[in-house]
Amino acid sequence: MAAAYQQRGTLSDEERIRRRRFLAATLVTCVALAMLGGIVHVLMLGADRLSYMKGKATYDLAEVDQRVRAAGEDLTLNRKNEHRQSVQKGYTVAEVDAMLPAVQWQELAVMVTVPAGEFLMGTDRERSDAQDQPQHRIHLAEYNIDKYPVTNAQYARFVAETGHRPPLHWEDGRIPPGLELHPVTMVSWFDASAYARWAGKRLPTEAEWEKAARGSDGRRWPWGDAMDATRLNTYYQVGSTTEVLRYPAGASVYGAVDMAGNVSEWIADDFRPYAGSTAPAELFQGKIGVANSPADRAMKVVDLVPVQGFYKVMRGGSWKSDPFSTSTYHRNFSWPHYASDFFGFRCAADPVPGMEAQ
Repeated sequence: MAAAYQQRGTLSDEERIRRRRFLAATLVTCVALAMLGGIVHVLMLGADRLSYMKGKATYDLAEVDQRVRAAGEDLTLNRKNEHRQSVQKGYTVAEVDAMLPAVQWQELAVMVTVPAGEFLMGTDRERSDAQDQPQHRIHLAEYNIDKYPVTNAQYARFVAETGHRPPLHWEDGRIPPGLELHPVTMVSWFDASAYARWAGKRLPTEAEWEKAARGSDGRRWPWGDAMDATRLNTYYQVGSTTEVLRYPAGASVYGAVDMAGNVSEWIADDFRPYAGSTAPAELFQGKIGVANSPADRAMKVVDLVPVQGFYKVMRGGSWKSDPFSTSTYHRNFSWPHYASDFFGFRCAADPVPGMEAQ
């Protein structure tokens, strides 16, 4: 009987069920393969896009003064700046002038005079960092240096007059409320240098900065050899920058304020060893972090790879630093196109005949 059904082309129930199962398995396999192919295609597109974006994001060292990179965690701010994703409203010069009373503008503009002569630079303290050694004598001609770090208000006037890009964290190109008298931050060494040129000044040399901070007697902090937490803003005791007028008792013997704590200040010089230094050469070698695989990038694991170029010196410690990093002789460093919420600066100038600083 079964043979008769087969001869007439009619399938048995058992054969019909088997074929249905086979067809269902085939359909599932095809769908799975299609999905897998789609995933592979998307991954390939993603890899191509990443490669394209990487190519767009990298730049020649000759262009580095046109760029800024947020140090640390401020990557969103960095992207906004590089891609100009935020609308910059900014200020007019008149708006900036009205920001502070005339007496405060006059005070912020004060420069103090550091007389010619020798001073002790560096240290021989046993527990000091290798880059801070050895102690040595330096002779400097007379010069002037800003009494205070450059404030947000002062930097706003520079931006208003020149159209220079504002600091990364200024929303719509305007100072965060209440920070007019705080030192400007989130600016690179190139930004600081541009401001100094606009102001008819320059960034101080490392020796100039250190002498202005410690005087000629080799003191460890601007006020003396003992740490005094009431004289400076450091080690998260406040948790942010503070007004430059807040710590007059922390002034140096020449009257320069905030040379310990608040913000770490950009210096004109490259980060190089002192004469007679025994610090390892690799300490002064410029390096960048390179992730060698997607897994390393995901885990934020990088190798430090030597590159051409030098770091720039930073001085004074900051509101984030440990107290010993605020020592007058302590040297820190960063790439000149980096910016952070504890990077700031002040300016210096040669004496002008007929004009005297404070």
